[in-house]
Amino acid sequence: MDPVVLFFLLGIIARLAKSDLRLPEALYEALSIYLLLAIGIKGGVELAQQPLATVLPQALAAMALGASIPFLLYPVLRGAGKLAPADSASIAAHYGSVSVVTFAVALSYLIKQRIEAESYMPLMVAVMEAPGIIAGIVLARRALHAADSGRPLNAADHGHTRDAAAAGRTRWGELAHEVLFGKSVLLLLGGLVIGTVAGPQGIEPVAPLFMGLFKGVLALFLLEMGLVAGARLGDLKRAGVFLVIFGVATPVVLGVLGAVVGRLIGLSLGGTALLATLAASASYIAAPTAMRIAVPQANPALSIGVALGVTFPFNITLGIPLYLQYARWLTS
Repeated sequence: MDPVVLFFLLGIIARLAKSDLRLPEALYEALSIYLLLAIGIKGGVELAQQPLATVLPQALAAMALGASIPFLLYPVLRGAGKLAPADSASIAAHYGSVSVVTFAVALSYLIKQRIEAESYMPLMVAVMEAPGIIAGIVLARRALHAADSGRPLNAADHGHTRDAAAAGRTRWGELAHEVLFGKSVLLLLGGLVIGTVAGPQGIEPVAPLFMGLFKGVLALFLLEMGLVAGARLGDLKRAGVFLVIFGVATPVVLGVLGAVVGRLIGLSLGGTALLATLAASASYIAAPTAMRIAVPQANPALSIGVALGVTFPFNITLGIPLYLQYARWLTS
């Protein structure tokens, strides 16, 4: 098991044991900024050497993949899970977006396995973050409008009472600013631009910081993530067993979808494994912020609880090796 995963497990154990272990808030912010910039810069350095004609179609395919996931998950959450429209759309949007930390762990795992991937894969993280969120918002607006009108949206909505307060007009300007200029997307894209403009030679003076220390910083960040995930486990009690099963089964299925798309667009073994990981991951940074603005009726404890309390631990312990195996099956 990779040491960074053990740091995550240490955080969970510390939280469950009610230890007084804490990382300062300022340190957590610094670590997250570092990771986002480092991933972006590394991808940008390599992106400068790639032809646009190859990268652009693959990026568009990745965006389409992220946008389609909420539409696949929403009926499951409404029908099998019997969740409210707002909660179903919110959870679906979290899974349509991506987790940059899960991507970082997968990247570290591939390096340890000596498996190369396309150097511009960090670009996929940036372009896949927003489409799934937007798709989830569209689903929520349609469902809440139908509930406000007293009409069921579809068979899955039949029999559910209308929400207590249908949402007002979505603040699209504020939402777009949160999604496109939020910390995660801005730092990833900023790092990509810096790395692309500077190139391999220009980035050498800061390479020891952003390349050499990456894995150690990731380990500290995962320690904090373990503490947070351990605290969120209790949030799932209100949703019952369904969301726990959903949080494990969904990434397993979405990983297959991501691996198939990766092979169809011509990614390598490592690139296919990374795209499968992104498809299977769930956002707990950008998506909660955006959904809080667009769908205030949704209960954030459910979406963050299943994304961070179930799917994230599953992905970094068992999921990433599984997605690599998917890629190997498809390339063999």
